[in-house]
Amino acid sequence: MVSPVYLAVHVPEFSAQALLRLRPELRRKPVAVVKGVPPLQQVCSANPEARAMGVENGITRAQLDAFDGLSIFPASSAEYACARSALLETASVFTPRIQVQPESDAAFAILLDMTGTTWMWGEAASMVQHVAHAIRSIRLSARFVTSSNAHTALCLASVARRGPLVVRAGEEAKALAQLPMSSLPLTAEQAEALSLWGLGTLGDLASLSVHAVTARLGQAGKRLHAIASGSEPHFFVPQEAEFLLQESMEFDEPVELLDSILFVLSPMLLQLIGRAANRSYALASVTTQLKLEGGGEHTRVLQPALPSSERTALLKLLHLDLQAHPPAAGVIGVCLSAQPGDRGQVQAGLFAPQLPEAMPLEVTLARIAAMVGEEHVGRARLLDTHADTTFAMERFVAPKVSHASKGRSCASAAMALRRCRPPQTLQVVTRDRRYSPRPLSFYFGGRYYVVVQAYGPWRRSGDWWSAEVWSCEEWDVCARCDGADALLCVLKHNRLSKEWTMDALYD
Repeated sequence: MVSPVYLAVHVPEFSAQALLRLRPELRRKPVAVVKGVPPLQQVCSANPEARAMGVENGITRAQLDAFDGLSIFPASSAEYACARSALLETASVFTPRIQVQPESDAAFAILLDMTGTTWMWGEAASMVQHVAHAIRSIRLSARFVTSSNAHTALCLASVARRGPLVVRAGEEAKALAQLPMSSLPLTAEQAEALSLWGLGTLGDLASLSVHAVTARLGQAGKRLHAIASGSEPHFFVPQEAEFLLQESMEFDEPVELLDSILFVLSPMLLQLIGRAANRSYALASVTTQLKLEGGGEHTRVLQPALPSSERTALLKLLHLDLQAHPPAAGVIGVCLSAQPGDRGQVQAGLFAPQLPEAMPLEVTLARIAAMVGEEHVGRARLLDTHADTTFAMERFVAPKVSHASKGRSCASAAMALRRCRPPQTLQVVTRDRRYSPRPLSFYFGGRYYVVVQAYGPWRRSGDWWSAEVWSCEEWDVCARCDGADALLCVLKHNRLSKEWTMDALYD
C-alpha cells in the first residue's frame, strides 16, 4: 500500500501579495491593505516591510498617516480572485487533488494530495522544490510542509520558518510538540479553556490523557488531542481548479497616459504567458478590457496569426492597437484575459524558401496598419463576381496544413486570372442574336483565333440613374489557333460603344 503524502502550501498576507504580484516596483517597499467604508477603513493585510514598521491589523486609515513611506491600497476583490485562480492553476499542474482551507489571519492555504506522484516529481524534498519554484514564478511567497498526516502539514505550515519542511512518517508528534496552541483550529471557548489549563504548546496537549480531554471538551477535544499527537485522519475533499487565464488591476485615480497603461500591462502579460506555459500552451488571443471613468468599458481583442509566448512582440501589438483605438475616458481598472492555444511549430522543407518569423511579421503589419489604416493591410481574397473590383482585403490567417492534401494532383488546383492592364481592343466577328451578339472569332497578338466554346454573357449591374446600367457584357471564351495551344480568356463587350476588348487571361 502506498503511503499518503500531503503537501501544505500556506501563503501569508494573501491580500497584500495579490496586490504586489502585479506591482513589482513595490515588492521591497512597505505596503498596507485596508478594507471597509471610507473613512472607517482598517488594515486587513500588510507585507513584512510594513509589519517591521509596526503596522498591525485593525489600525485605522487615519493612523496609517503617521508611517512615512507607507503605500496604502484598498482591498481589491478582482485582484484577490485572480491571484487565487493563479495559485490553484499552478498547483493543479502537479496534482488534480487540491483542497482549499478556510482563511485564517489574512492567509490563504491549500492542501495537495501528492500520493503516487513520486515517479513524476521525485521524493518529498525534490517534490517540494518543484512546487515552490512554480509558485514563485507567479510572484507569490509561501511556506511548504510535507507529511503523511494532513493536519500535521497544515499546522506546521502556519508557523513562519525558513525553507520547506519535510516530516517523516512517525515523527509527526515530535515535529508538532513546540508549536503554540494558536496553530490549532480553536474556537474562542476552546482557546480560553486550554489557556486556563496552563497549556502553551501542542506537546503539552498531547501529553494529557485523551480520556481526560474528551471528558472536559467532548468530541471536539478528542479531535484536538489527535491533531496535536499527529494521528488525526483527514477527509480529503478535492476542489477542481478552473483553467482561466485572467489578470486584473484597479487604480486609485484615473489613468489617461497610454505609457502608464502599458507599464501595467507588461507584468500582467508576463503572468499570463507563464501560467499558459505551465500547461505547454501559448496565447492564441489576448483581450484587453479597460474600465473607464464614469462606468463605461473599452474592449479590444488581439489575435495574432499564430499562438505566441513572446512578451515583447505581444506588448508591442497591444501598444499599437491601443494607440490606434484609444479609450474615450480615463482608465480606472484593467482586466487582461487570454485564450490558450497550441504552440505553433514551423518547419520548412530543405529546399523551400525561408519564411519570415511569425511574430516579427505580425508587428510589422501592425506598424503598417497604424500608418495606412487596417482596411488596407492583409491579403487579397477573390470575390465571386464579374465586376471590376474582384478582390477584397482580409486579415492574414495562418493556413492549416492537412496531411490528406499532400497526395492531390496539380490538376485540382484553381486557375489564376491575369487581368490585362489596360484592356486590349479586339476585332471580333460575331453572330447577331436578338439580345446579345455572340463572339465567333477574333484577332489577338497577331493571330487569328476561332471560338470553340463561349459562356455568357455575364452582365454587370450598373446604376439605373446613369448610362452605365447593364452596359457591359463579359464572355468566358475558349479559342484555338492553328499551331498554338487553346486560349482561355475573358472578352468584354461595351454595348454603348460597340467595342470589344481582351479583359483577362486564364493561366
